[in-house]
Amino acid sequence: MTAETSPAYLRRLGTWDAAAIVIGGVIGAGIFRSASTVAERTSSGAQLLTLWAVGGLLTLAGVLCYAELGARRPQAGGVYIYLREAFGQLPAFLFGWTMALINYPGSVAAVATTFADYFCAAIGLPLLWVKPIAAGAITFIVGVNFFGVKAGARMQNLFTLLKLTAIALLVVVGLVLARGQLGLVLAPDTTHAVPPGAFLGALLPVLFTYGGFHYLNDLAGEVREPQRTLPRALGLGLGAVVVCYVLVNFAYLAGLGHAGLAASQAPAADLMRKLFGEHGARLIAVGIACSTFGYCSIAIAGGARVLQTMGADGMFFRAVGRIDARSRAPQMALAVLGAWAIVLVLSGSFGQLLDYTTVGEWLSHAFGIATLFWYRHRFRNEPSPYRVPFYPLLPLLFVCTVLGVIVATTIHSPGDAGMSLALILLGVPVYYAWRAWQKRAA
Repeated sequence: MTAETSPAYLRRLGTWDAAAIVIGGVIGAGIFRSASTVAERTSSGAQLLTLWAVGGLLTLAGVLCYAELGARRPQAGGVYIYLREAFGQLPAFLFGWTMALINYPGSVAAVATTFADYFCAAIGLPLLWVKPIAAGAITFIVGVNFFGVKAGARMQNLFTLLKLTAIALLVVVGLVLARGQLGLVLAPDTTHAVPPGAFLGALLPVLFTYGGFHYLNDLAGEVREPQRTLPRALGLGLGAVVVCYVLVNFAYLAGLGHAGLAASQAPAADLMRKLFGEHGARLIAVGIACSTFGYCSIAIAGGARVLQTMGADGMFFRAVGRIDARSRAPQMALAVLGAWAIVLVLSGSFGQLLDYTTVGEWLSHAFGIATLFWYRHRFRNEPSPYRVPFYPLLPLLFVCTVLGVIVATTIHSPGDAGMSLALILLGVPVYYAWRAWQKRAA
């Protein structure tokens, strides 16, 4: 059976399934660790909470744009599809080259290793078990997704509930420790000076922690009533994430204080330890392990759909473009992505890959949102099932924010940014070599 005659995806995901994908794709390990970095670059609890709220609103602007794009093109592949239609095959290939072949498996490898770290800490295993457990987790997730998107969604829904339970536990502990001392939570921190411009720098880790909302668009071909479900799920999912992030940071401030949060290497564990001792730290380690495991499931499922779409287009091996007739899952794409992520886990090389693809990831967001202007112009006389409000203000706001993040990242890490651009440009000769090879094979 060829890619052209392979079965299509079935629309099996409802609103809760889709919203759980948004929540699980955004909430990984970041909120349990990056709050300390944000605290280091702010001067008060009020400023810190404002940053998390502002970051959420900026991300919401991008989410609403993705909602319109997904409603216009409810197909598997997400940004790859938008770039292919608006700008042509080369930009779409460069996205797939950078994201599906490097960033997605690199993210899976990194977060699977984080899962294994916390899992070993929770049950007392030595660190030599980290890599085997991370590889085993990836293998298990790929195996579940072999049975189709609904099987993966059931697992994802479970782990989304578990991670929300862990967040609720942190919030309750923070409120108990606060004991009504709201003024102390929001008070200025006089223990360290914050240099000028640090506030803007603090927005970077906030935005990075809000990343991952695009995975639902990768799975849009399997969402029921996508024109209605996608906008609703994206809005509900990101709204829930913003509330969780603000409440968790309030809990950190209530339990640790601004200075204590800035000095903490593991704020979630330190917060739980204050009330429950080492048993509390071990309990939250289980919650973080569940959170990271759920993220891996979504990244593998979303990345495999991009790979499958590339294979069906002839931009990758045709076998990867096939969809299994019984499960309606891209089994070969899942196997390829999972195997490559396991190689990265065992080699330990995923950290540098992620550093090198950060700029590429944010560029894909900028160009992905930019396709909305093309769709609005190209199909201006056709009704759209959903339209982003305040157009063109919100798309411009998000694109400008993303470009600002890229500039700030380049200034902060010029070497990594340069390597990121080099990896993207390396895809140009690969694209033309691939096309030439295809013509010879034909």
